Amino acid sequence: MDEKTGELLTATALAERMGWCAELVAGMTGTLPAEHWNTTDVDTLASGQDAGGRKLPSHAWTALRRLGWTAACEVKVNDRIVRMAQEQAGRALRSVRWRADLWAGVLAAWPCGPEKRNPQEWDAVRAAIPGGECLPSSVIRSRTPQIISFERKHGRLPADVFELEPTPRVPRMLLLAACDGQRATIERSVTEPMRALLRLQFPTRPAPQAYRDWSWVECPITLPPTVPANAVVHLPTLRISGRKVRVDLAYTHPGQRTQRAGHPVALGVDWGLNTLLSTGAARLHQDGRITALGAGARFQAAGVLAKQYRLRRICEHLHAKTDRYARLTDNTLDGKAATLAEEIRRVRERRSNLNDALAWAAARWAVDQAVAAGATVIYLEDLRSMAAGGMGRIQNTRLSQTVRGQIADRMRHLAAEIGIAVVSVPPRNTSKHCPCCLTPLRHRRAPDRPAVSGWKRAICPSRECRWQGDRDQGAWQRIAARGPTHQTETVVDRAGGQMVIRAVVDTMEAKAVVTAAPKTSRTDRSKTGPTRPRTNRLTPRRREVPSPVRPSGLAGRRPQGHAPTGRTRLPRAAHRCQDVTTISTPTNRHKPRGAALGAGFHLHAHAAPPRWAEPPPDLTVGMGSLS
Repeated sequence: MDEKTGELLTATALAERMGWCAELVAGMTGTLPAEHWNTTDVDTLASGQDAGGRKLPSHAWTALRRLGWTAACEVKVNDRIVRMAQEQAGRALRSVRWRADLWAGVLAAWPCGPEKRNPQEWDAVRAAIPGGECLPSSVIRSRTPQIISFERKHGRLPADVFELEPTPRVPRMLLLAACDGQRATIERSVTEPMRALLRLQFPTRPAPQAYRDWSWVECPITLPPTVPANAVVHLPTLRISGRKVRVDLAYTHPGQRTQRAGHPVALGVDWGLNTLLSTGAARLHQDGRITALGAGARFQAAGVLAKQYRLRRICEHLHAKTDRYARLTDNTLDGKAATLAEEIRRVRERRSNLNDALAWAAARWAVDQAVAAGATVIYLEDLRSMAAGGMGRIQNTRLSQTVRGQIADRMRHLAAEIGIAVVSVPPRNTSKHCPCCLTPLRHRRAPDRPAVSGWKRAICPSRECRWQGDRDQGAWQRIAARGPTHQTETVVDRAGGQMVIRAVVDTMEAKAVVTAAPKTSRTDRSKTGPTRPRTNRLTPRRREVPSPVRPSGLAGRRPQGHAPTGRTRLPRAAHRCQDVTTISTPTNRHKPRGAALGAGFHLHAHAAPPRWAEPPPDLTVGMGSLS
């Protein structure tokens, strides 16, 4: 609602006003990164000190103002609009520093054969990157094709990241966190805890010329049930999705502190391709034994993954057509190329939404498994360095486009709310060794094909163990056993604040075996008296007397017994209600044919009571032997 005029704004009108404001912010934000897209300015902003040696503020917009980096605007806007533009530009420039250091290290240790580095070259490139010892190899490997492409095009190596990457694209959104009460306020309702009122200023015209072209707008927000009742809500980030305004709301509430060690029950999570997640819980006893709690569970999203693969193939086909149009010099194909570009954007959005929904569903399922098992820690297999290769073009693409990173981030977010720690463990030999004796497994195609090599089934060749099962089941047991034995090796990564176990210790790994749980004693079924006499029936229980003959009237009784097996198509009466229904004898010439044809119960027959309802007494019971 517009407070000045009292007008009720529709969703379309609200999105239009926000679009005008977002255009102003995006116009000012786009000029700042373009002016300071160089090594000197980015290093100055990321160093945290200005030219005089004073410490820069933590807020990006105040740091830019301390350095004298301003954003010009041709129309009359509030200073809080400039703040949002400077905050968004400052965040984008600060994030470049990490990429700049990464590119500098890769270029400084550029090998002779970049397609395949040897161990000495890997050590050199990791030493040239700050914090490269803990950096996944896939992050370094993904930069290699870009550098090779630049070298082929220009005949030399790039100087830095600013020559390789263009100016970052600025999204159309409003960071209200950079504002104060003069620009936006949010307050939670007292009577309705799941409602909040957001008040902010929006322009009333596309290009506002004065302050009178701005007005306060009240936007009621319905909070999702995931927001606790005692949470403190903060100013959100607004963005346009289609023709609606979306609110990314941040809130703060007290939570439990997670511990790095001292976990008696742990949940192991193993990644898969068709089976996305395989989980199971294990208990660490005081004497050092580790036992599995149950047979584990699987998160299978075959339908979602099939749709994801279909959208990927559609996107690849559209890109191939776009490249074909780009190679042609016909100007009449510009319209078709623009249509394809719009279709590619839509398919990308569908893939992104599908991946996001799949990541949230898988993360919630894994956290629920930990809560149900009573686990206080989730040990997650760290596959950030996995490079898909040697398994065919389709399999390599499927492995490289899984949403493991999104699932791990959302799992940490959901687990932190309830005080469950998420620790990444090394994936070395999780699917190769037996979880019960650490013997190298033999992988087979199926349990009924022990001689045919495959990937799904695992069999332990040790005669003392002879464990066998699904390879994913053995993998989560290995992960759930490796985590508790390496609890003292758990550290917090300074870069991302995540708990990780960096390396496997051989002495601790020797204790990470799953032992069989002791069998629980059931009720004693020992014989305490004479055996109850039973009837020795030589034939199965069936009708002992023939069916009654048909009465002489028009109506008939359904003969007991099964319908003839030779009939290919039952009459129409067989598809009606088959309940026992008794009616009066028909007086007209209609003669029911369903019972005569063996259709079973129908609406036009008298049903005889079944013979097995009250079985006749067996007189031979208890008579003893006849000899």
